[in-house]
Amino acid sequence: MVIPRVVVAAPSSGAGKTTVAVGLMAALRGAGHVVGGFKVGPDYIDPGFHAVATGRPGRNLDPMLSGEERVAPLFAHGAQGADIAVIEGVMGLYDGALGTEGFSSTAHVAKLLQAPVVLVVDASAAGRSVGAVVQGFVAFDTEVRIVGVILNKVGSDRHEAEVRAGVAPTGVPVLGVLRRDTRLTVPSRHLGLVPADEQREQAEKAVEAAAELVRAGVDLEAFVAAARAASDLETSTWDPAAEVTPAEEGRPVVAVAGGPVFSFHYTETTELLTAAGAEVVRFDPLHDPLPEATAALYLGGGFPELHAEALSANEKLRQQVATEIAAGLPVIAECAGLLYLCRELDGHPMTGVLPATARMTGSLTLGYRTAIAATTTAFFDEGRRVRGHEFHRTAVELDGEVDPAWYLPGGVEGIARPRVHASYLHLHWTASPDVPARLVAAARVHAGLEK
Repeated sequence: MVIPRVVVAAPSSGAGKTTVAVGLMAALRGAGHVVGGFKVGPDYIDPGFHAVATGRPGRNLDPMLSGEERVAPLFAHGAQGADIAVIEGVMGLYDGALGTEGFSSTAHVAKLLQAPVVLVVDASAAGRSVGAVVQGFVAFDTEVRIVGVILNKVGSDRHEAEVRAGVAPTGVPVLGVLRRDTRLTVPSRHLGLVPADEQREQAEKAVEAAAELVRAGVDLEAFVAAARAASDLETSTWDPAAEVTPAEEGRPVVAVAGGPVFSFHYTETTELLTAAGAEVVRFDPLHDPLPEATAALYLGGGFPELHAEALSANEKLRQQVATEIAAGLPVIAECAGLLYLCRELDGHPMTGVLPATARMTGSLTLGYRTAIAATTTAFFDEGRRVRGHEFHRTAVELDGEVDPAWYLPGGVEGIARPRVHASYLHLHWTASPDVPARLVAAARVHAGLEK
């Protein structure tokens, strides 16, 4: 399989690889290319900007969450119909899960995809020394093929000349030089960027500013040539229809929360639900009621703590959700969904489905987790082991004893009921395709399509 592709990486976080990657995606699209956008790791904010830049769904590639054997097939699936793919890295090029010698790092994914790497280097506080940085990254792992450098945050022509002189002895070509640009500042949030779905107009302006910067400073033809020099990728293509078996008749409605509050779920989530036989209907809990004939509910991630008052104001939906779940509506809730099912969030009434109160805290909970299902539900059997990811600044206080959803190192987490599974843990369902299949099966029972 020949898919022109480049991984956009950096020596460390903060070098500007998101700006460069998004700008490249938008500039290439503007030049007539069909661009596939990907993000290494579990982050769900950057793929939202990728979607704005490419006009296609943003996708994640994460060996920790989906398994390294699925990375290339998932890439091939997401790149279908594209003539070039841009894969944005995470953290520094060689930074992976702690204590794993780089597992799930950008370099790990680049090797799994046999993809060349373009290194984005922040040159704002260095001159010739940038050459030493580039040489060090080239030599660190010779299986990683660094084919170009983009110099970011360059201050002047004289500064550019000095940095270029430092890089020249490495033999790595400079594909672009970007000057500092204040228009690229996008809204900040306690967890990073504001998701593109929350401030669409602002996101589009930031993407276009990045594209203009790239068009002015990057040799797009050289970048495309580097992508086209990627070797053939021998891989199968991941197919959601091959992961699940749909029923022959009837498609129960699975309502999927969206809008500014529930802006996060992996693209493959709804693809798997559809393949399993669901009619996926999106709705915005800020304004909408439950979709007609809802037979199951998926509440993904986002920032409900920033919209608690507005969420609470949709009293009709809150009552609907509570009534339907009490009547047996199956539901999987991850992170933001967990908060919405609590009695209240920062003093604002939520659905009251779970005997718990949620609040903002001053500490960040972040990282991969290996979890074991603590309670059997319609979706997980007790003892089931999964890998997930946590990313939040909120805490949930229980009113009393509950059946926990997960055993985690150091304790238990979440709340489980026979047809309700709510926790902070985000899963990439490609590693557990039976979970969406079981959600759809429960929806069929609830809709009366099966006993």
